[in-house]
Amino acid sequence: MEDDTEVECAILTVFPVDAKEYIALLPLDENGQNESGEVYAFARTESGDPMLSNIESDEEYAKAAVAFDTVLQNAKDSMDKID
Repeated sequence: MEDDTEVECAILTVFPVDAKEYIALLPLDENGQNESGEVYAFARTESGDPMLSNIESDEEYAKAAVAFDTVLQNAKDSMDKID
């Protein structure tokens, strides 16, 4: 985190928007749970080892949020077809 604290997270998905990749992370508590439903989104950069960077602009965040919502909806639709 920006204050140098560490938060254990589960990777939900990596998804593209325009020419960049983003990653959605589910922060976990000490019991490995996420009760808040909060999700973190970061830009993913490749420079040797994969690195995460903050999404700096509201416009970029909005694009990433729409793309993530689409990923979630597609996953839900796929699960509905299985039932």
